[in-house]
Amino acid sequence: MRLTFLGTGTAMPLPDRVQAGLLLERDDRRLLVDCGSGVLHRLAGTDVGYEGVSTVLLTHHHLDHVADLLPLLKARWLAGEEHLEVVGPGGTKSLIDGLLDVHEYLDGRVDLSVREVGPTEFSVAGFDVSATEMQHSMDCLAYRFAGVTEGEGDIVFSGDGQASASLANFADGAAVLAHDCSFPDGVDVETHPSPSELGAVLAGRDIGRVYLTHLYPPTEGRHKEMLDSISEHYDGDVRFARDGLRLEV
Repeated sequence: MRLTFLGTGTAMPLPDRVQAGLLLERDDRRLLVDCGSGVLHRLAGTDVGYEGVSTVLLTHHHLDHVADLLPLLKARWLAGEEHLEVVGPGGTKSLIDGLLDVHEYLDGRVDLSVREVGPTEFSVAGFDVSATEMQHSMDCLAYRFAGVTEGEGDIVFSGDGQASASLANFADGAAVLAHDCSFPDGVDVETHPSPSELGAVLAGRDIGRVYLTHLYPPTEGRHKEMLDSISEHYDGDVRFARDGLRLEV
């Protein structure tokens, strides 16, 4: 399974970090997880391209995770692609309906299907997925994508949300965890974890590698400090994600 970080930024993007988006690939199966502003352009720079992605899985509906949904739909229509599936937590259908109410000319341009999921197990685009709830300012799901071949580990993506023991348990044993770490210690934000909070909940968990993502501008120049804060509690392999980083898992 291949993981590509398309966007590792936030609602305040940086020049080298667009908003949230991941690309998963296994053989001829492709899945886009979140689709924030700039993700469509990042996707266009991959071998898969926007023509090769017909399914989007959303963690939640904040703008920095969904802003490129309709641009993706339009790009696929103009490229002659006929299908797009959008999967996400409750309210996803209302989100899509509302976007199409504003941009009526896009309604019916492709065969669009919408499916809502909860904190359970399901299959999407050929990937077996488990979901759990995150503690965030709106309904948000974290996802665990199962490895299916010998030597292929699981990938967990937290979406947005506070560091929690339930998420740490959910990710235990995974090969890769991509987790929100929006700000360094000392920034008072209730809906995103600080490095020390994240390190504390991960302590004792067996995770192959943790990648920090969803990075706001105050994290710039403070990466070592953030890693040091995490390492006070958690002795695993922790790194910063960056746009364009590709991993074979």
